[in-house]
Amino acid sequence: MPKPLSLSFDPIARADELWKQRWGNVPSMAAITSVMRAHQILLAEVDAVVKPYGLTFARYEALVLLTFSKSGELPMSKIGERLMVHPTSVTNTVDRLVRSGLVDKRPNPNDGRGTLATITDKGREVVEAATRDLMAMDFGLSAYDAEECAELFAMLRPLRLAAGDFEED
Repeated sequence: MPKPLSLSFDPIARADELWKQRWGNVPSMAAITSVMRAHQILLAEVDAVVKPYGLTFARYEALVLLTFSKSGELPMSKIGERLMVHPTSVTNTVDRLVRSGLVDKRPNPNDGRGTLATITDKGREVVEAATRDLMAMDFGLSAYDAEECAELFAMLRPLRLAAGDFEED
């Protein structure tokens, strides 16, 4: 994927300076803007890697989630909970995976209104190949070593905990 043209200045540092002049020093503004911009950069990079497999990162995440389940299947509602996405988005994601032959859907025998998504053999092959490619490019985080990645994870964990993303053991 071609890299976008680089700016001759750091736009977030510039915004931070202008913000300070107008509203005062608010380090959280520069931090969230950096996180959001990093999200956009990383999503573009990983989407470019999984695109040849007919995937987006969201579809890749759903396939990985299914491979992590013991039986290779999960209720659609569980997929939504684990990926923190709206039920409509889960349906859209899974329906695209079904059309690609990577997932099957069937009624959930334990829930009359629910649907189970099941990864297919083709889905398992695709997720393995895409995972190899993503690991080869360090999921877009090659600017960091393993220790720095662990630090990044640790820094973001309290935010996720405070938001109710999970409960501390």
